Amino acid sequence: MKRGSTVAGIKDVAERAGVSIATVSRALSGRGNVSASSLQLVRQAADELGYVVSSSASGLASGRTRNIGVLLPSISHWFYALVLEGISAALLRAGYDTTLYQLSKDRAERETVFSDFLLRQRVDAVITISVELTTEELAALHALDKPLVGVGGPLPGVPTLYLDDEQVAQLATEHLLDLGHSRIAHLGGSRETEADFSLPTHRRTGYERALRQAGLEPDATLYRTADFSIDGARQAARQLLGTPGHRPTAIFAASDEMAIGAILAAGELGLQVPGDLSVVGIDDHPLAEVFNLTTVRQQPREQGEQAVAMLLRTIDGREEATGHRIGHQLIVRGSTRREAPPAS
Repeated sequence: MKRGSTVAGIKDVAERAGVSIATVSRALSGRGNVSASSLQLVRQAADELGYVVSSSASGLASGRTRNIGVLLPSISHWFYALVLEGISAALLRAGYDTTLYQLSKDRAERETVFSDFLLRQRVDAVITISVELTTEELAALHALDKPLVGVGGPLPGVPTLYLDDEQVAQLATEHLLDLGHSRIAHLGGSRETEADFSLPTHRRTGYERALRQAGLEPDATLYRTADFSIDGARQAARQLLGTPGHRPTAIFAASDEMAIGAILAAGELGLQVPGDLSVVGIDDHPLAEVFNLTTVRQQPREQGEQAVAMLLRTIDGREEATGHRIGHQLIVRGSTRREAPPAS
């Protein structure tokens, strides 16, 4: 274009090429069917006019924003941050932007997200990360009539990648049983953490199922609750380990952070891990390797990438997203060992 002239728009390209605006959008975005002759005309017109594709103009023509909304409870928690990292990286590779909506416990703030921000129709699809929604919030989400995918915890009508919490807890407990432990304690979630898809209940169920299948009846005195934090679990574990005559030989913690709290409590009481106490957790937290912790890995970053792959296939019309269980793997490190036989 000549200096001082106005910037060419998509309408100018359409007029120069003698095609519709929608055809220009499809031709320059590479999305949709365009004949070879039309494609050549559009590209030639764009070159002559010095036209550069505008994401907003392309969105108006195609009905897409190339922006994905992500709902999550917190951006500071390590697990959500890693899932988000996987989502953001996968969307960036696919040429999509990411808009975050942090859902706090504040009811008014949550209502604003569902009644205002999401309804502005500025997203092509939505991914939820471990957020348990009310009936009204779910209805608002479905009313968007856009592809939806969830990560962590089942949501009615939303294809979700989920971890089988009972199965992973059973696997962790069976590892301790296979090592010969029979006095296995459990550090589970508190009443406050129960709101998150009843995760503590599911993990306790898996723990108790493993014991019963091994012919052992769960002992209520070997169960304590904490808030999924290292310090909260450290205090709970001190209670479990404080009575020498009734001390467990192993602890299954419902998360790695609680398992780390148990390891710290053992050290404070002069106990060796795994010499005096075996400890296993769930997650494969970034600190798990530092503490040489045996755990069940669930790979949150990969979960985010899988969610995006599901979503993009749906957006592109290749297939409908379907929920499925997330893979997991027992990672044996140095915090567990075979229970020593009683002294003769």
